[in-house]
Amino acid sequence: MSDDDILLRLKDVLRDTFEIDPARVTPDTHLFSDLELDSIDAVDLAIQVQDMTGMRIKPEDFKNVRTVGDVVATVRHLLTR
Repeated sequence: MSDDDILLRLKDVLRDTFEIDPARVTPDTHLFSDLELDSIDAVDLAIQVQDMTGMRIKPEDFKNVRTVGDVVATVRHLLTR
């Protein structure tokens, strides 16, 4: 799965889970300041990423995630383990 594929799936997750317009989502988009997600939303997003990858996410995997690009990199890392 390429980074573009991950980004497309992530846009779907953000649209379906948080009602965020996919046009607002780029790799540089900040999850908290640009998309106004909070810590509970971050947990929901981590669960969605788990579902997307079929792999369990440890808190340290998501600890430094701040941007959409960070989520893409985390998913890529999980898929290549």
